[in-house]
Order: sequence, then C-alpha cells, then structure tokens
Amino acid sequence: MSVSHTEIERLIAARDRAYTPYSNHPVAALVEDDQKRQFTGCNVEIANYKGLCAEASAIASMVSQTGSTALARVVVMGPGEALCTPCGDCRQRIREFATPDTEIVVVSGEGEVLKRYSMDALLPDSFGPENLPD
Repeated sequence: MSVSHTEIERLIAARDRAYTPYSNHPVAALVEDDQKRQFTGCNVEIANYKGLCAEASAIASMVSQTGSTALARVVVMGPGEALCTPCGDCRQRIREFATPDTEIVVVSGEGEVLKRYSMDALLPDSFGPENLPD
C-alpha cells in the first residue's frame, strides 16, 4: 500500500504543528482504522521530558473521536532523511490496536517510503491483551 500525496501533506502539516522546544525533533503520525478513517497526531513535549509521541497522539485521536480500536495502518514521519521508527512505548501502543494485517510505514521528512513493517517485525514476541489472565 502506498502513501498518497494527500497523506504526505497531512503528515507534514501535523509535523509542522509539533511542539518540540526541547528536542527540536518534530514527528507526525497518521493512523488509519479498519473503516479507512484517518487521524493524525504530532509529538508534544513538556519540561519533564515525558511528552506525548506522535503515534500516541494519533491513536488517542482515533479512539476518542470514533471509539475505533482496530489499526489498519500507521505512517510515521520524522524531520529528515533518517529512519524515524516508533519508540518502544509506541510499538506497544500500536500493538494494543494492531491486527495481523496492520502495516507500519516509516517515511522520510519529504514523504519517501523508507521502510515497511508488519507488527511482528516491529515488535517480535510481543505482549498483548491475550497474555493477561481472564
């Protein structure tokens, strides 16, 4: 699955709104649920360095706006040409809402697809709700 020009524009707009006074490393994420509805998010830093990641922001938007809990796709964009993959916390967040078919795509700051992951490739041998006792 490709990343459309419109999606790249939405990612750049979200990244441009990121609040990153400490790291100066703006990140944007676009998530798509199983109904093809899309939500964007950006990272928001705070003085204690425990800010909100772009992926968490986009997932929270999806859940709060629609109640959806199934991710079909996640696209992450960092500020430059380097691979900007989800952090460990976000890998676990994505895992919470992923299906076996969820695709995670990392694009450059200009929108070039750098790498694609399945959930198993992004977070092998992961822990999820099915690992908890009933």
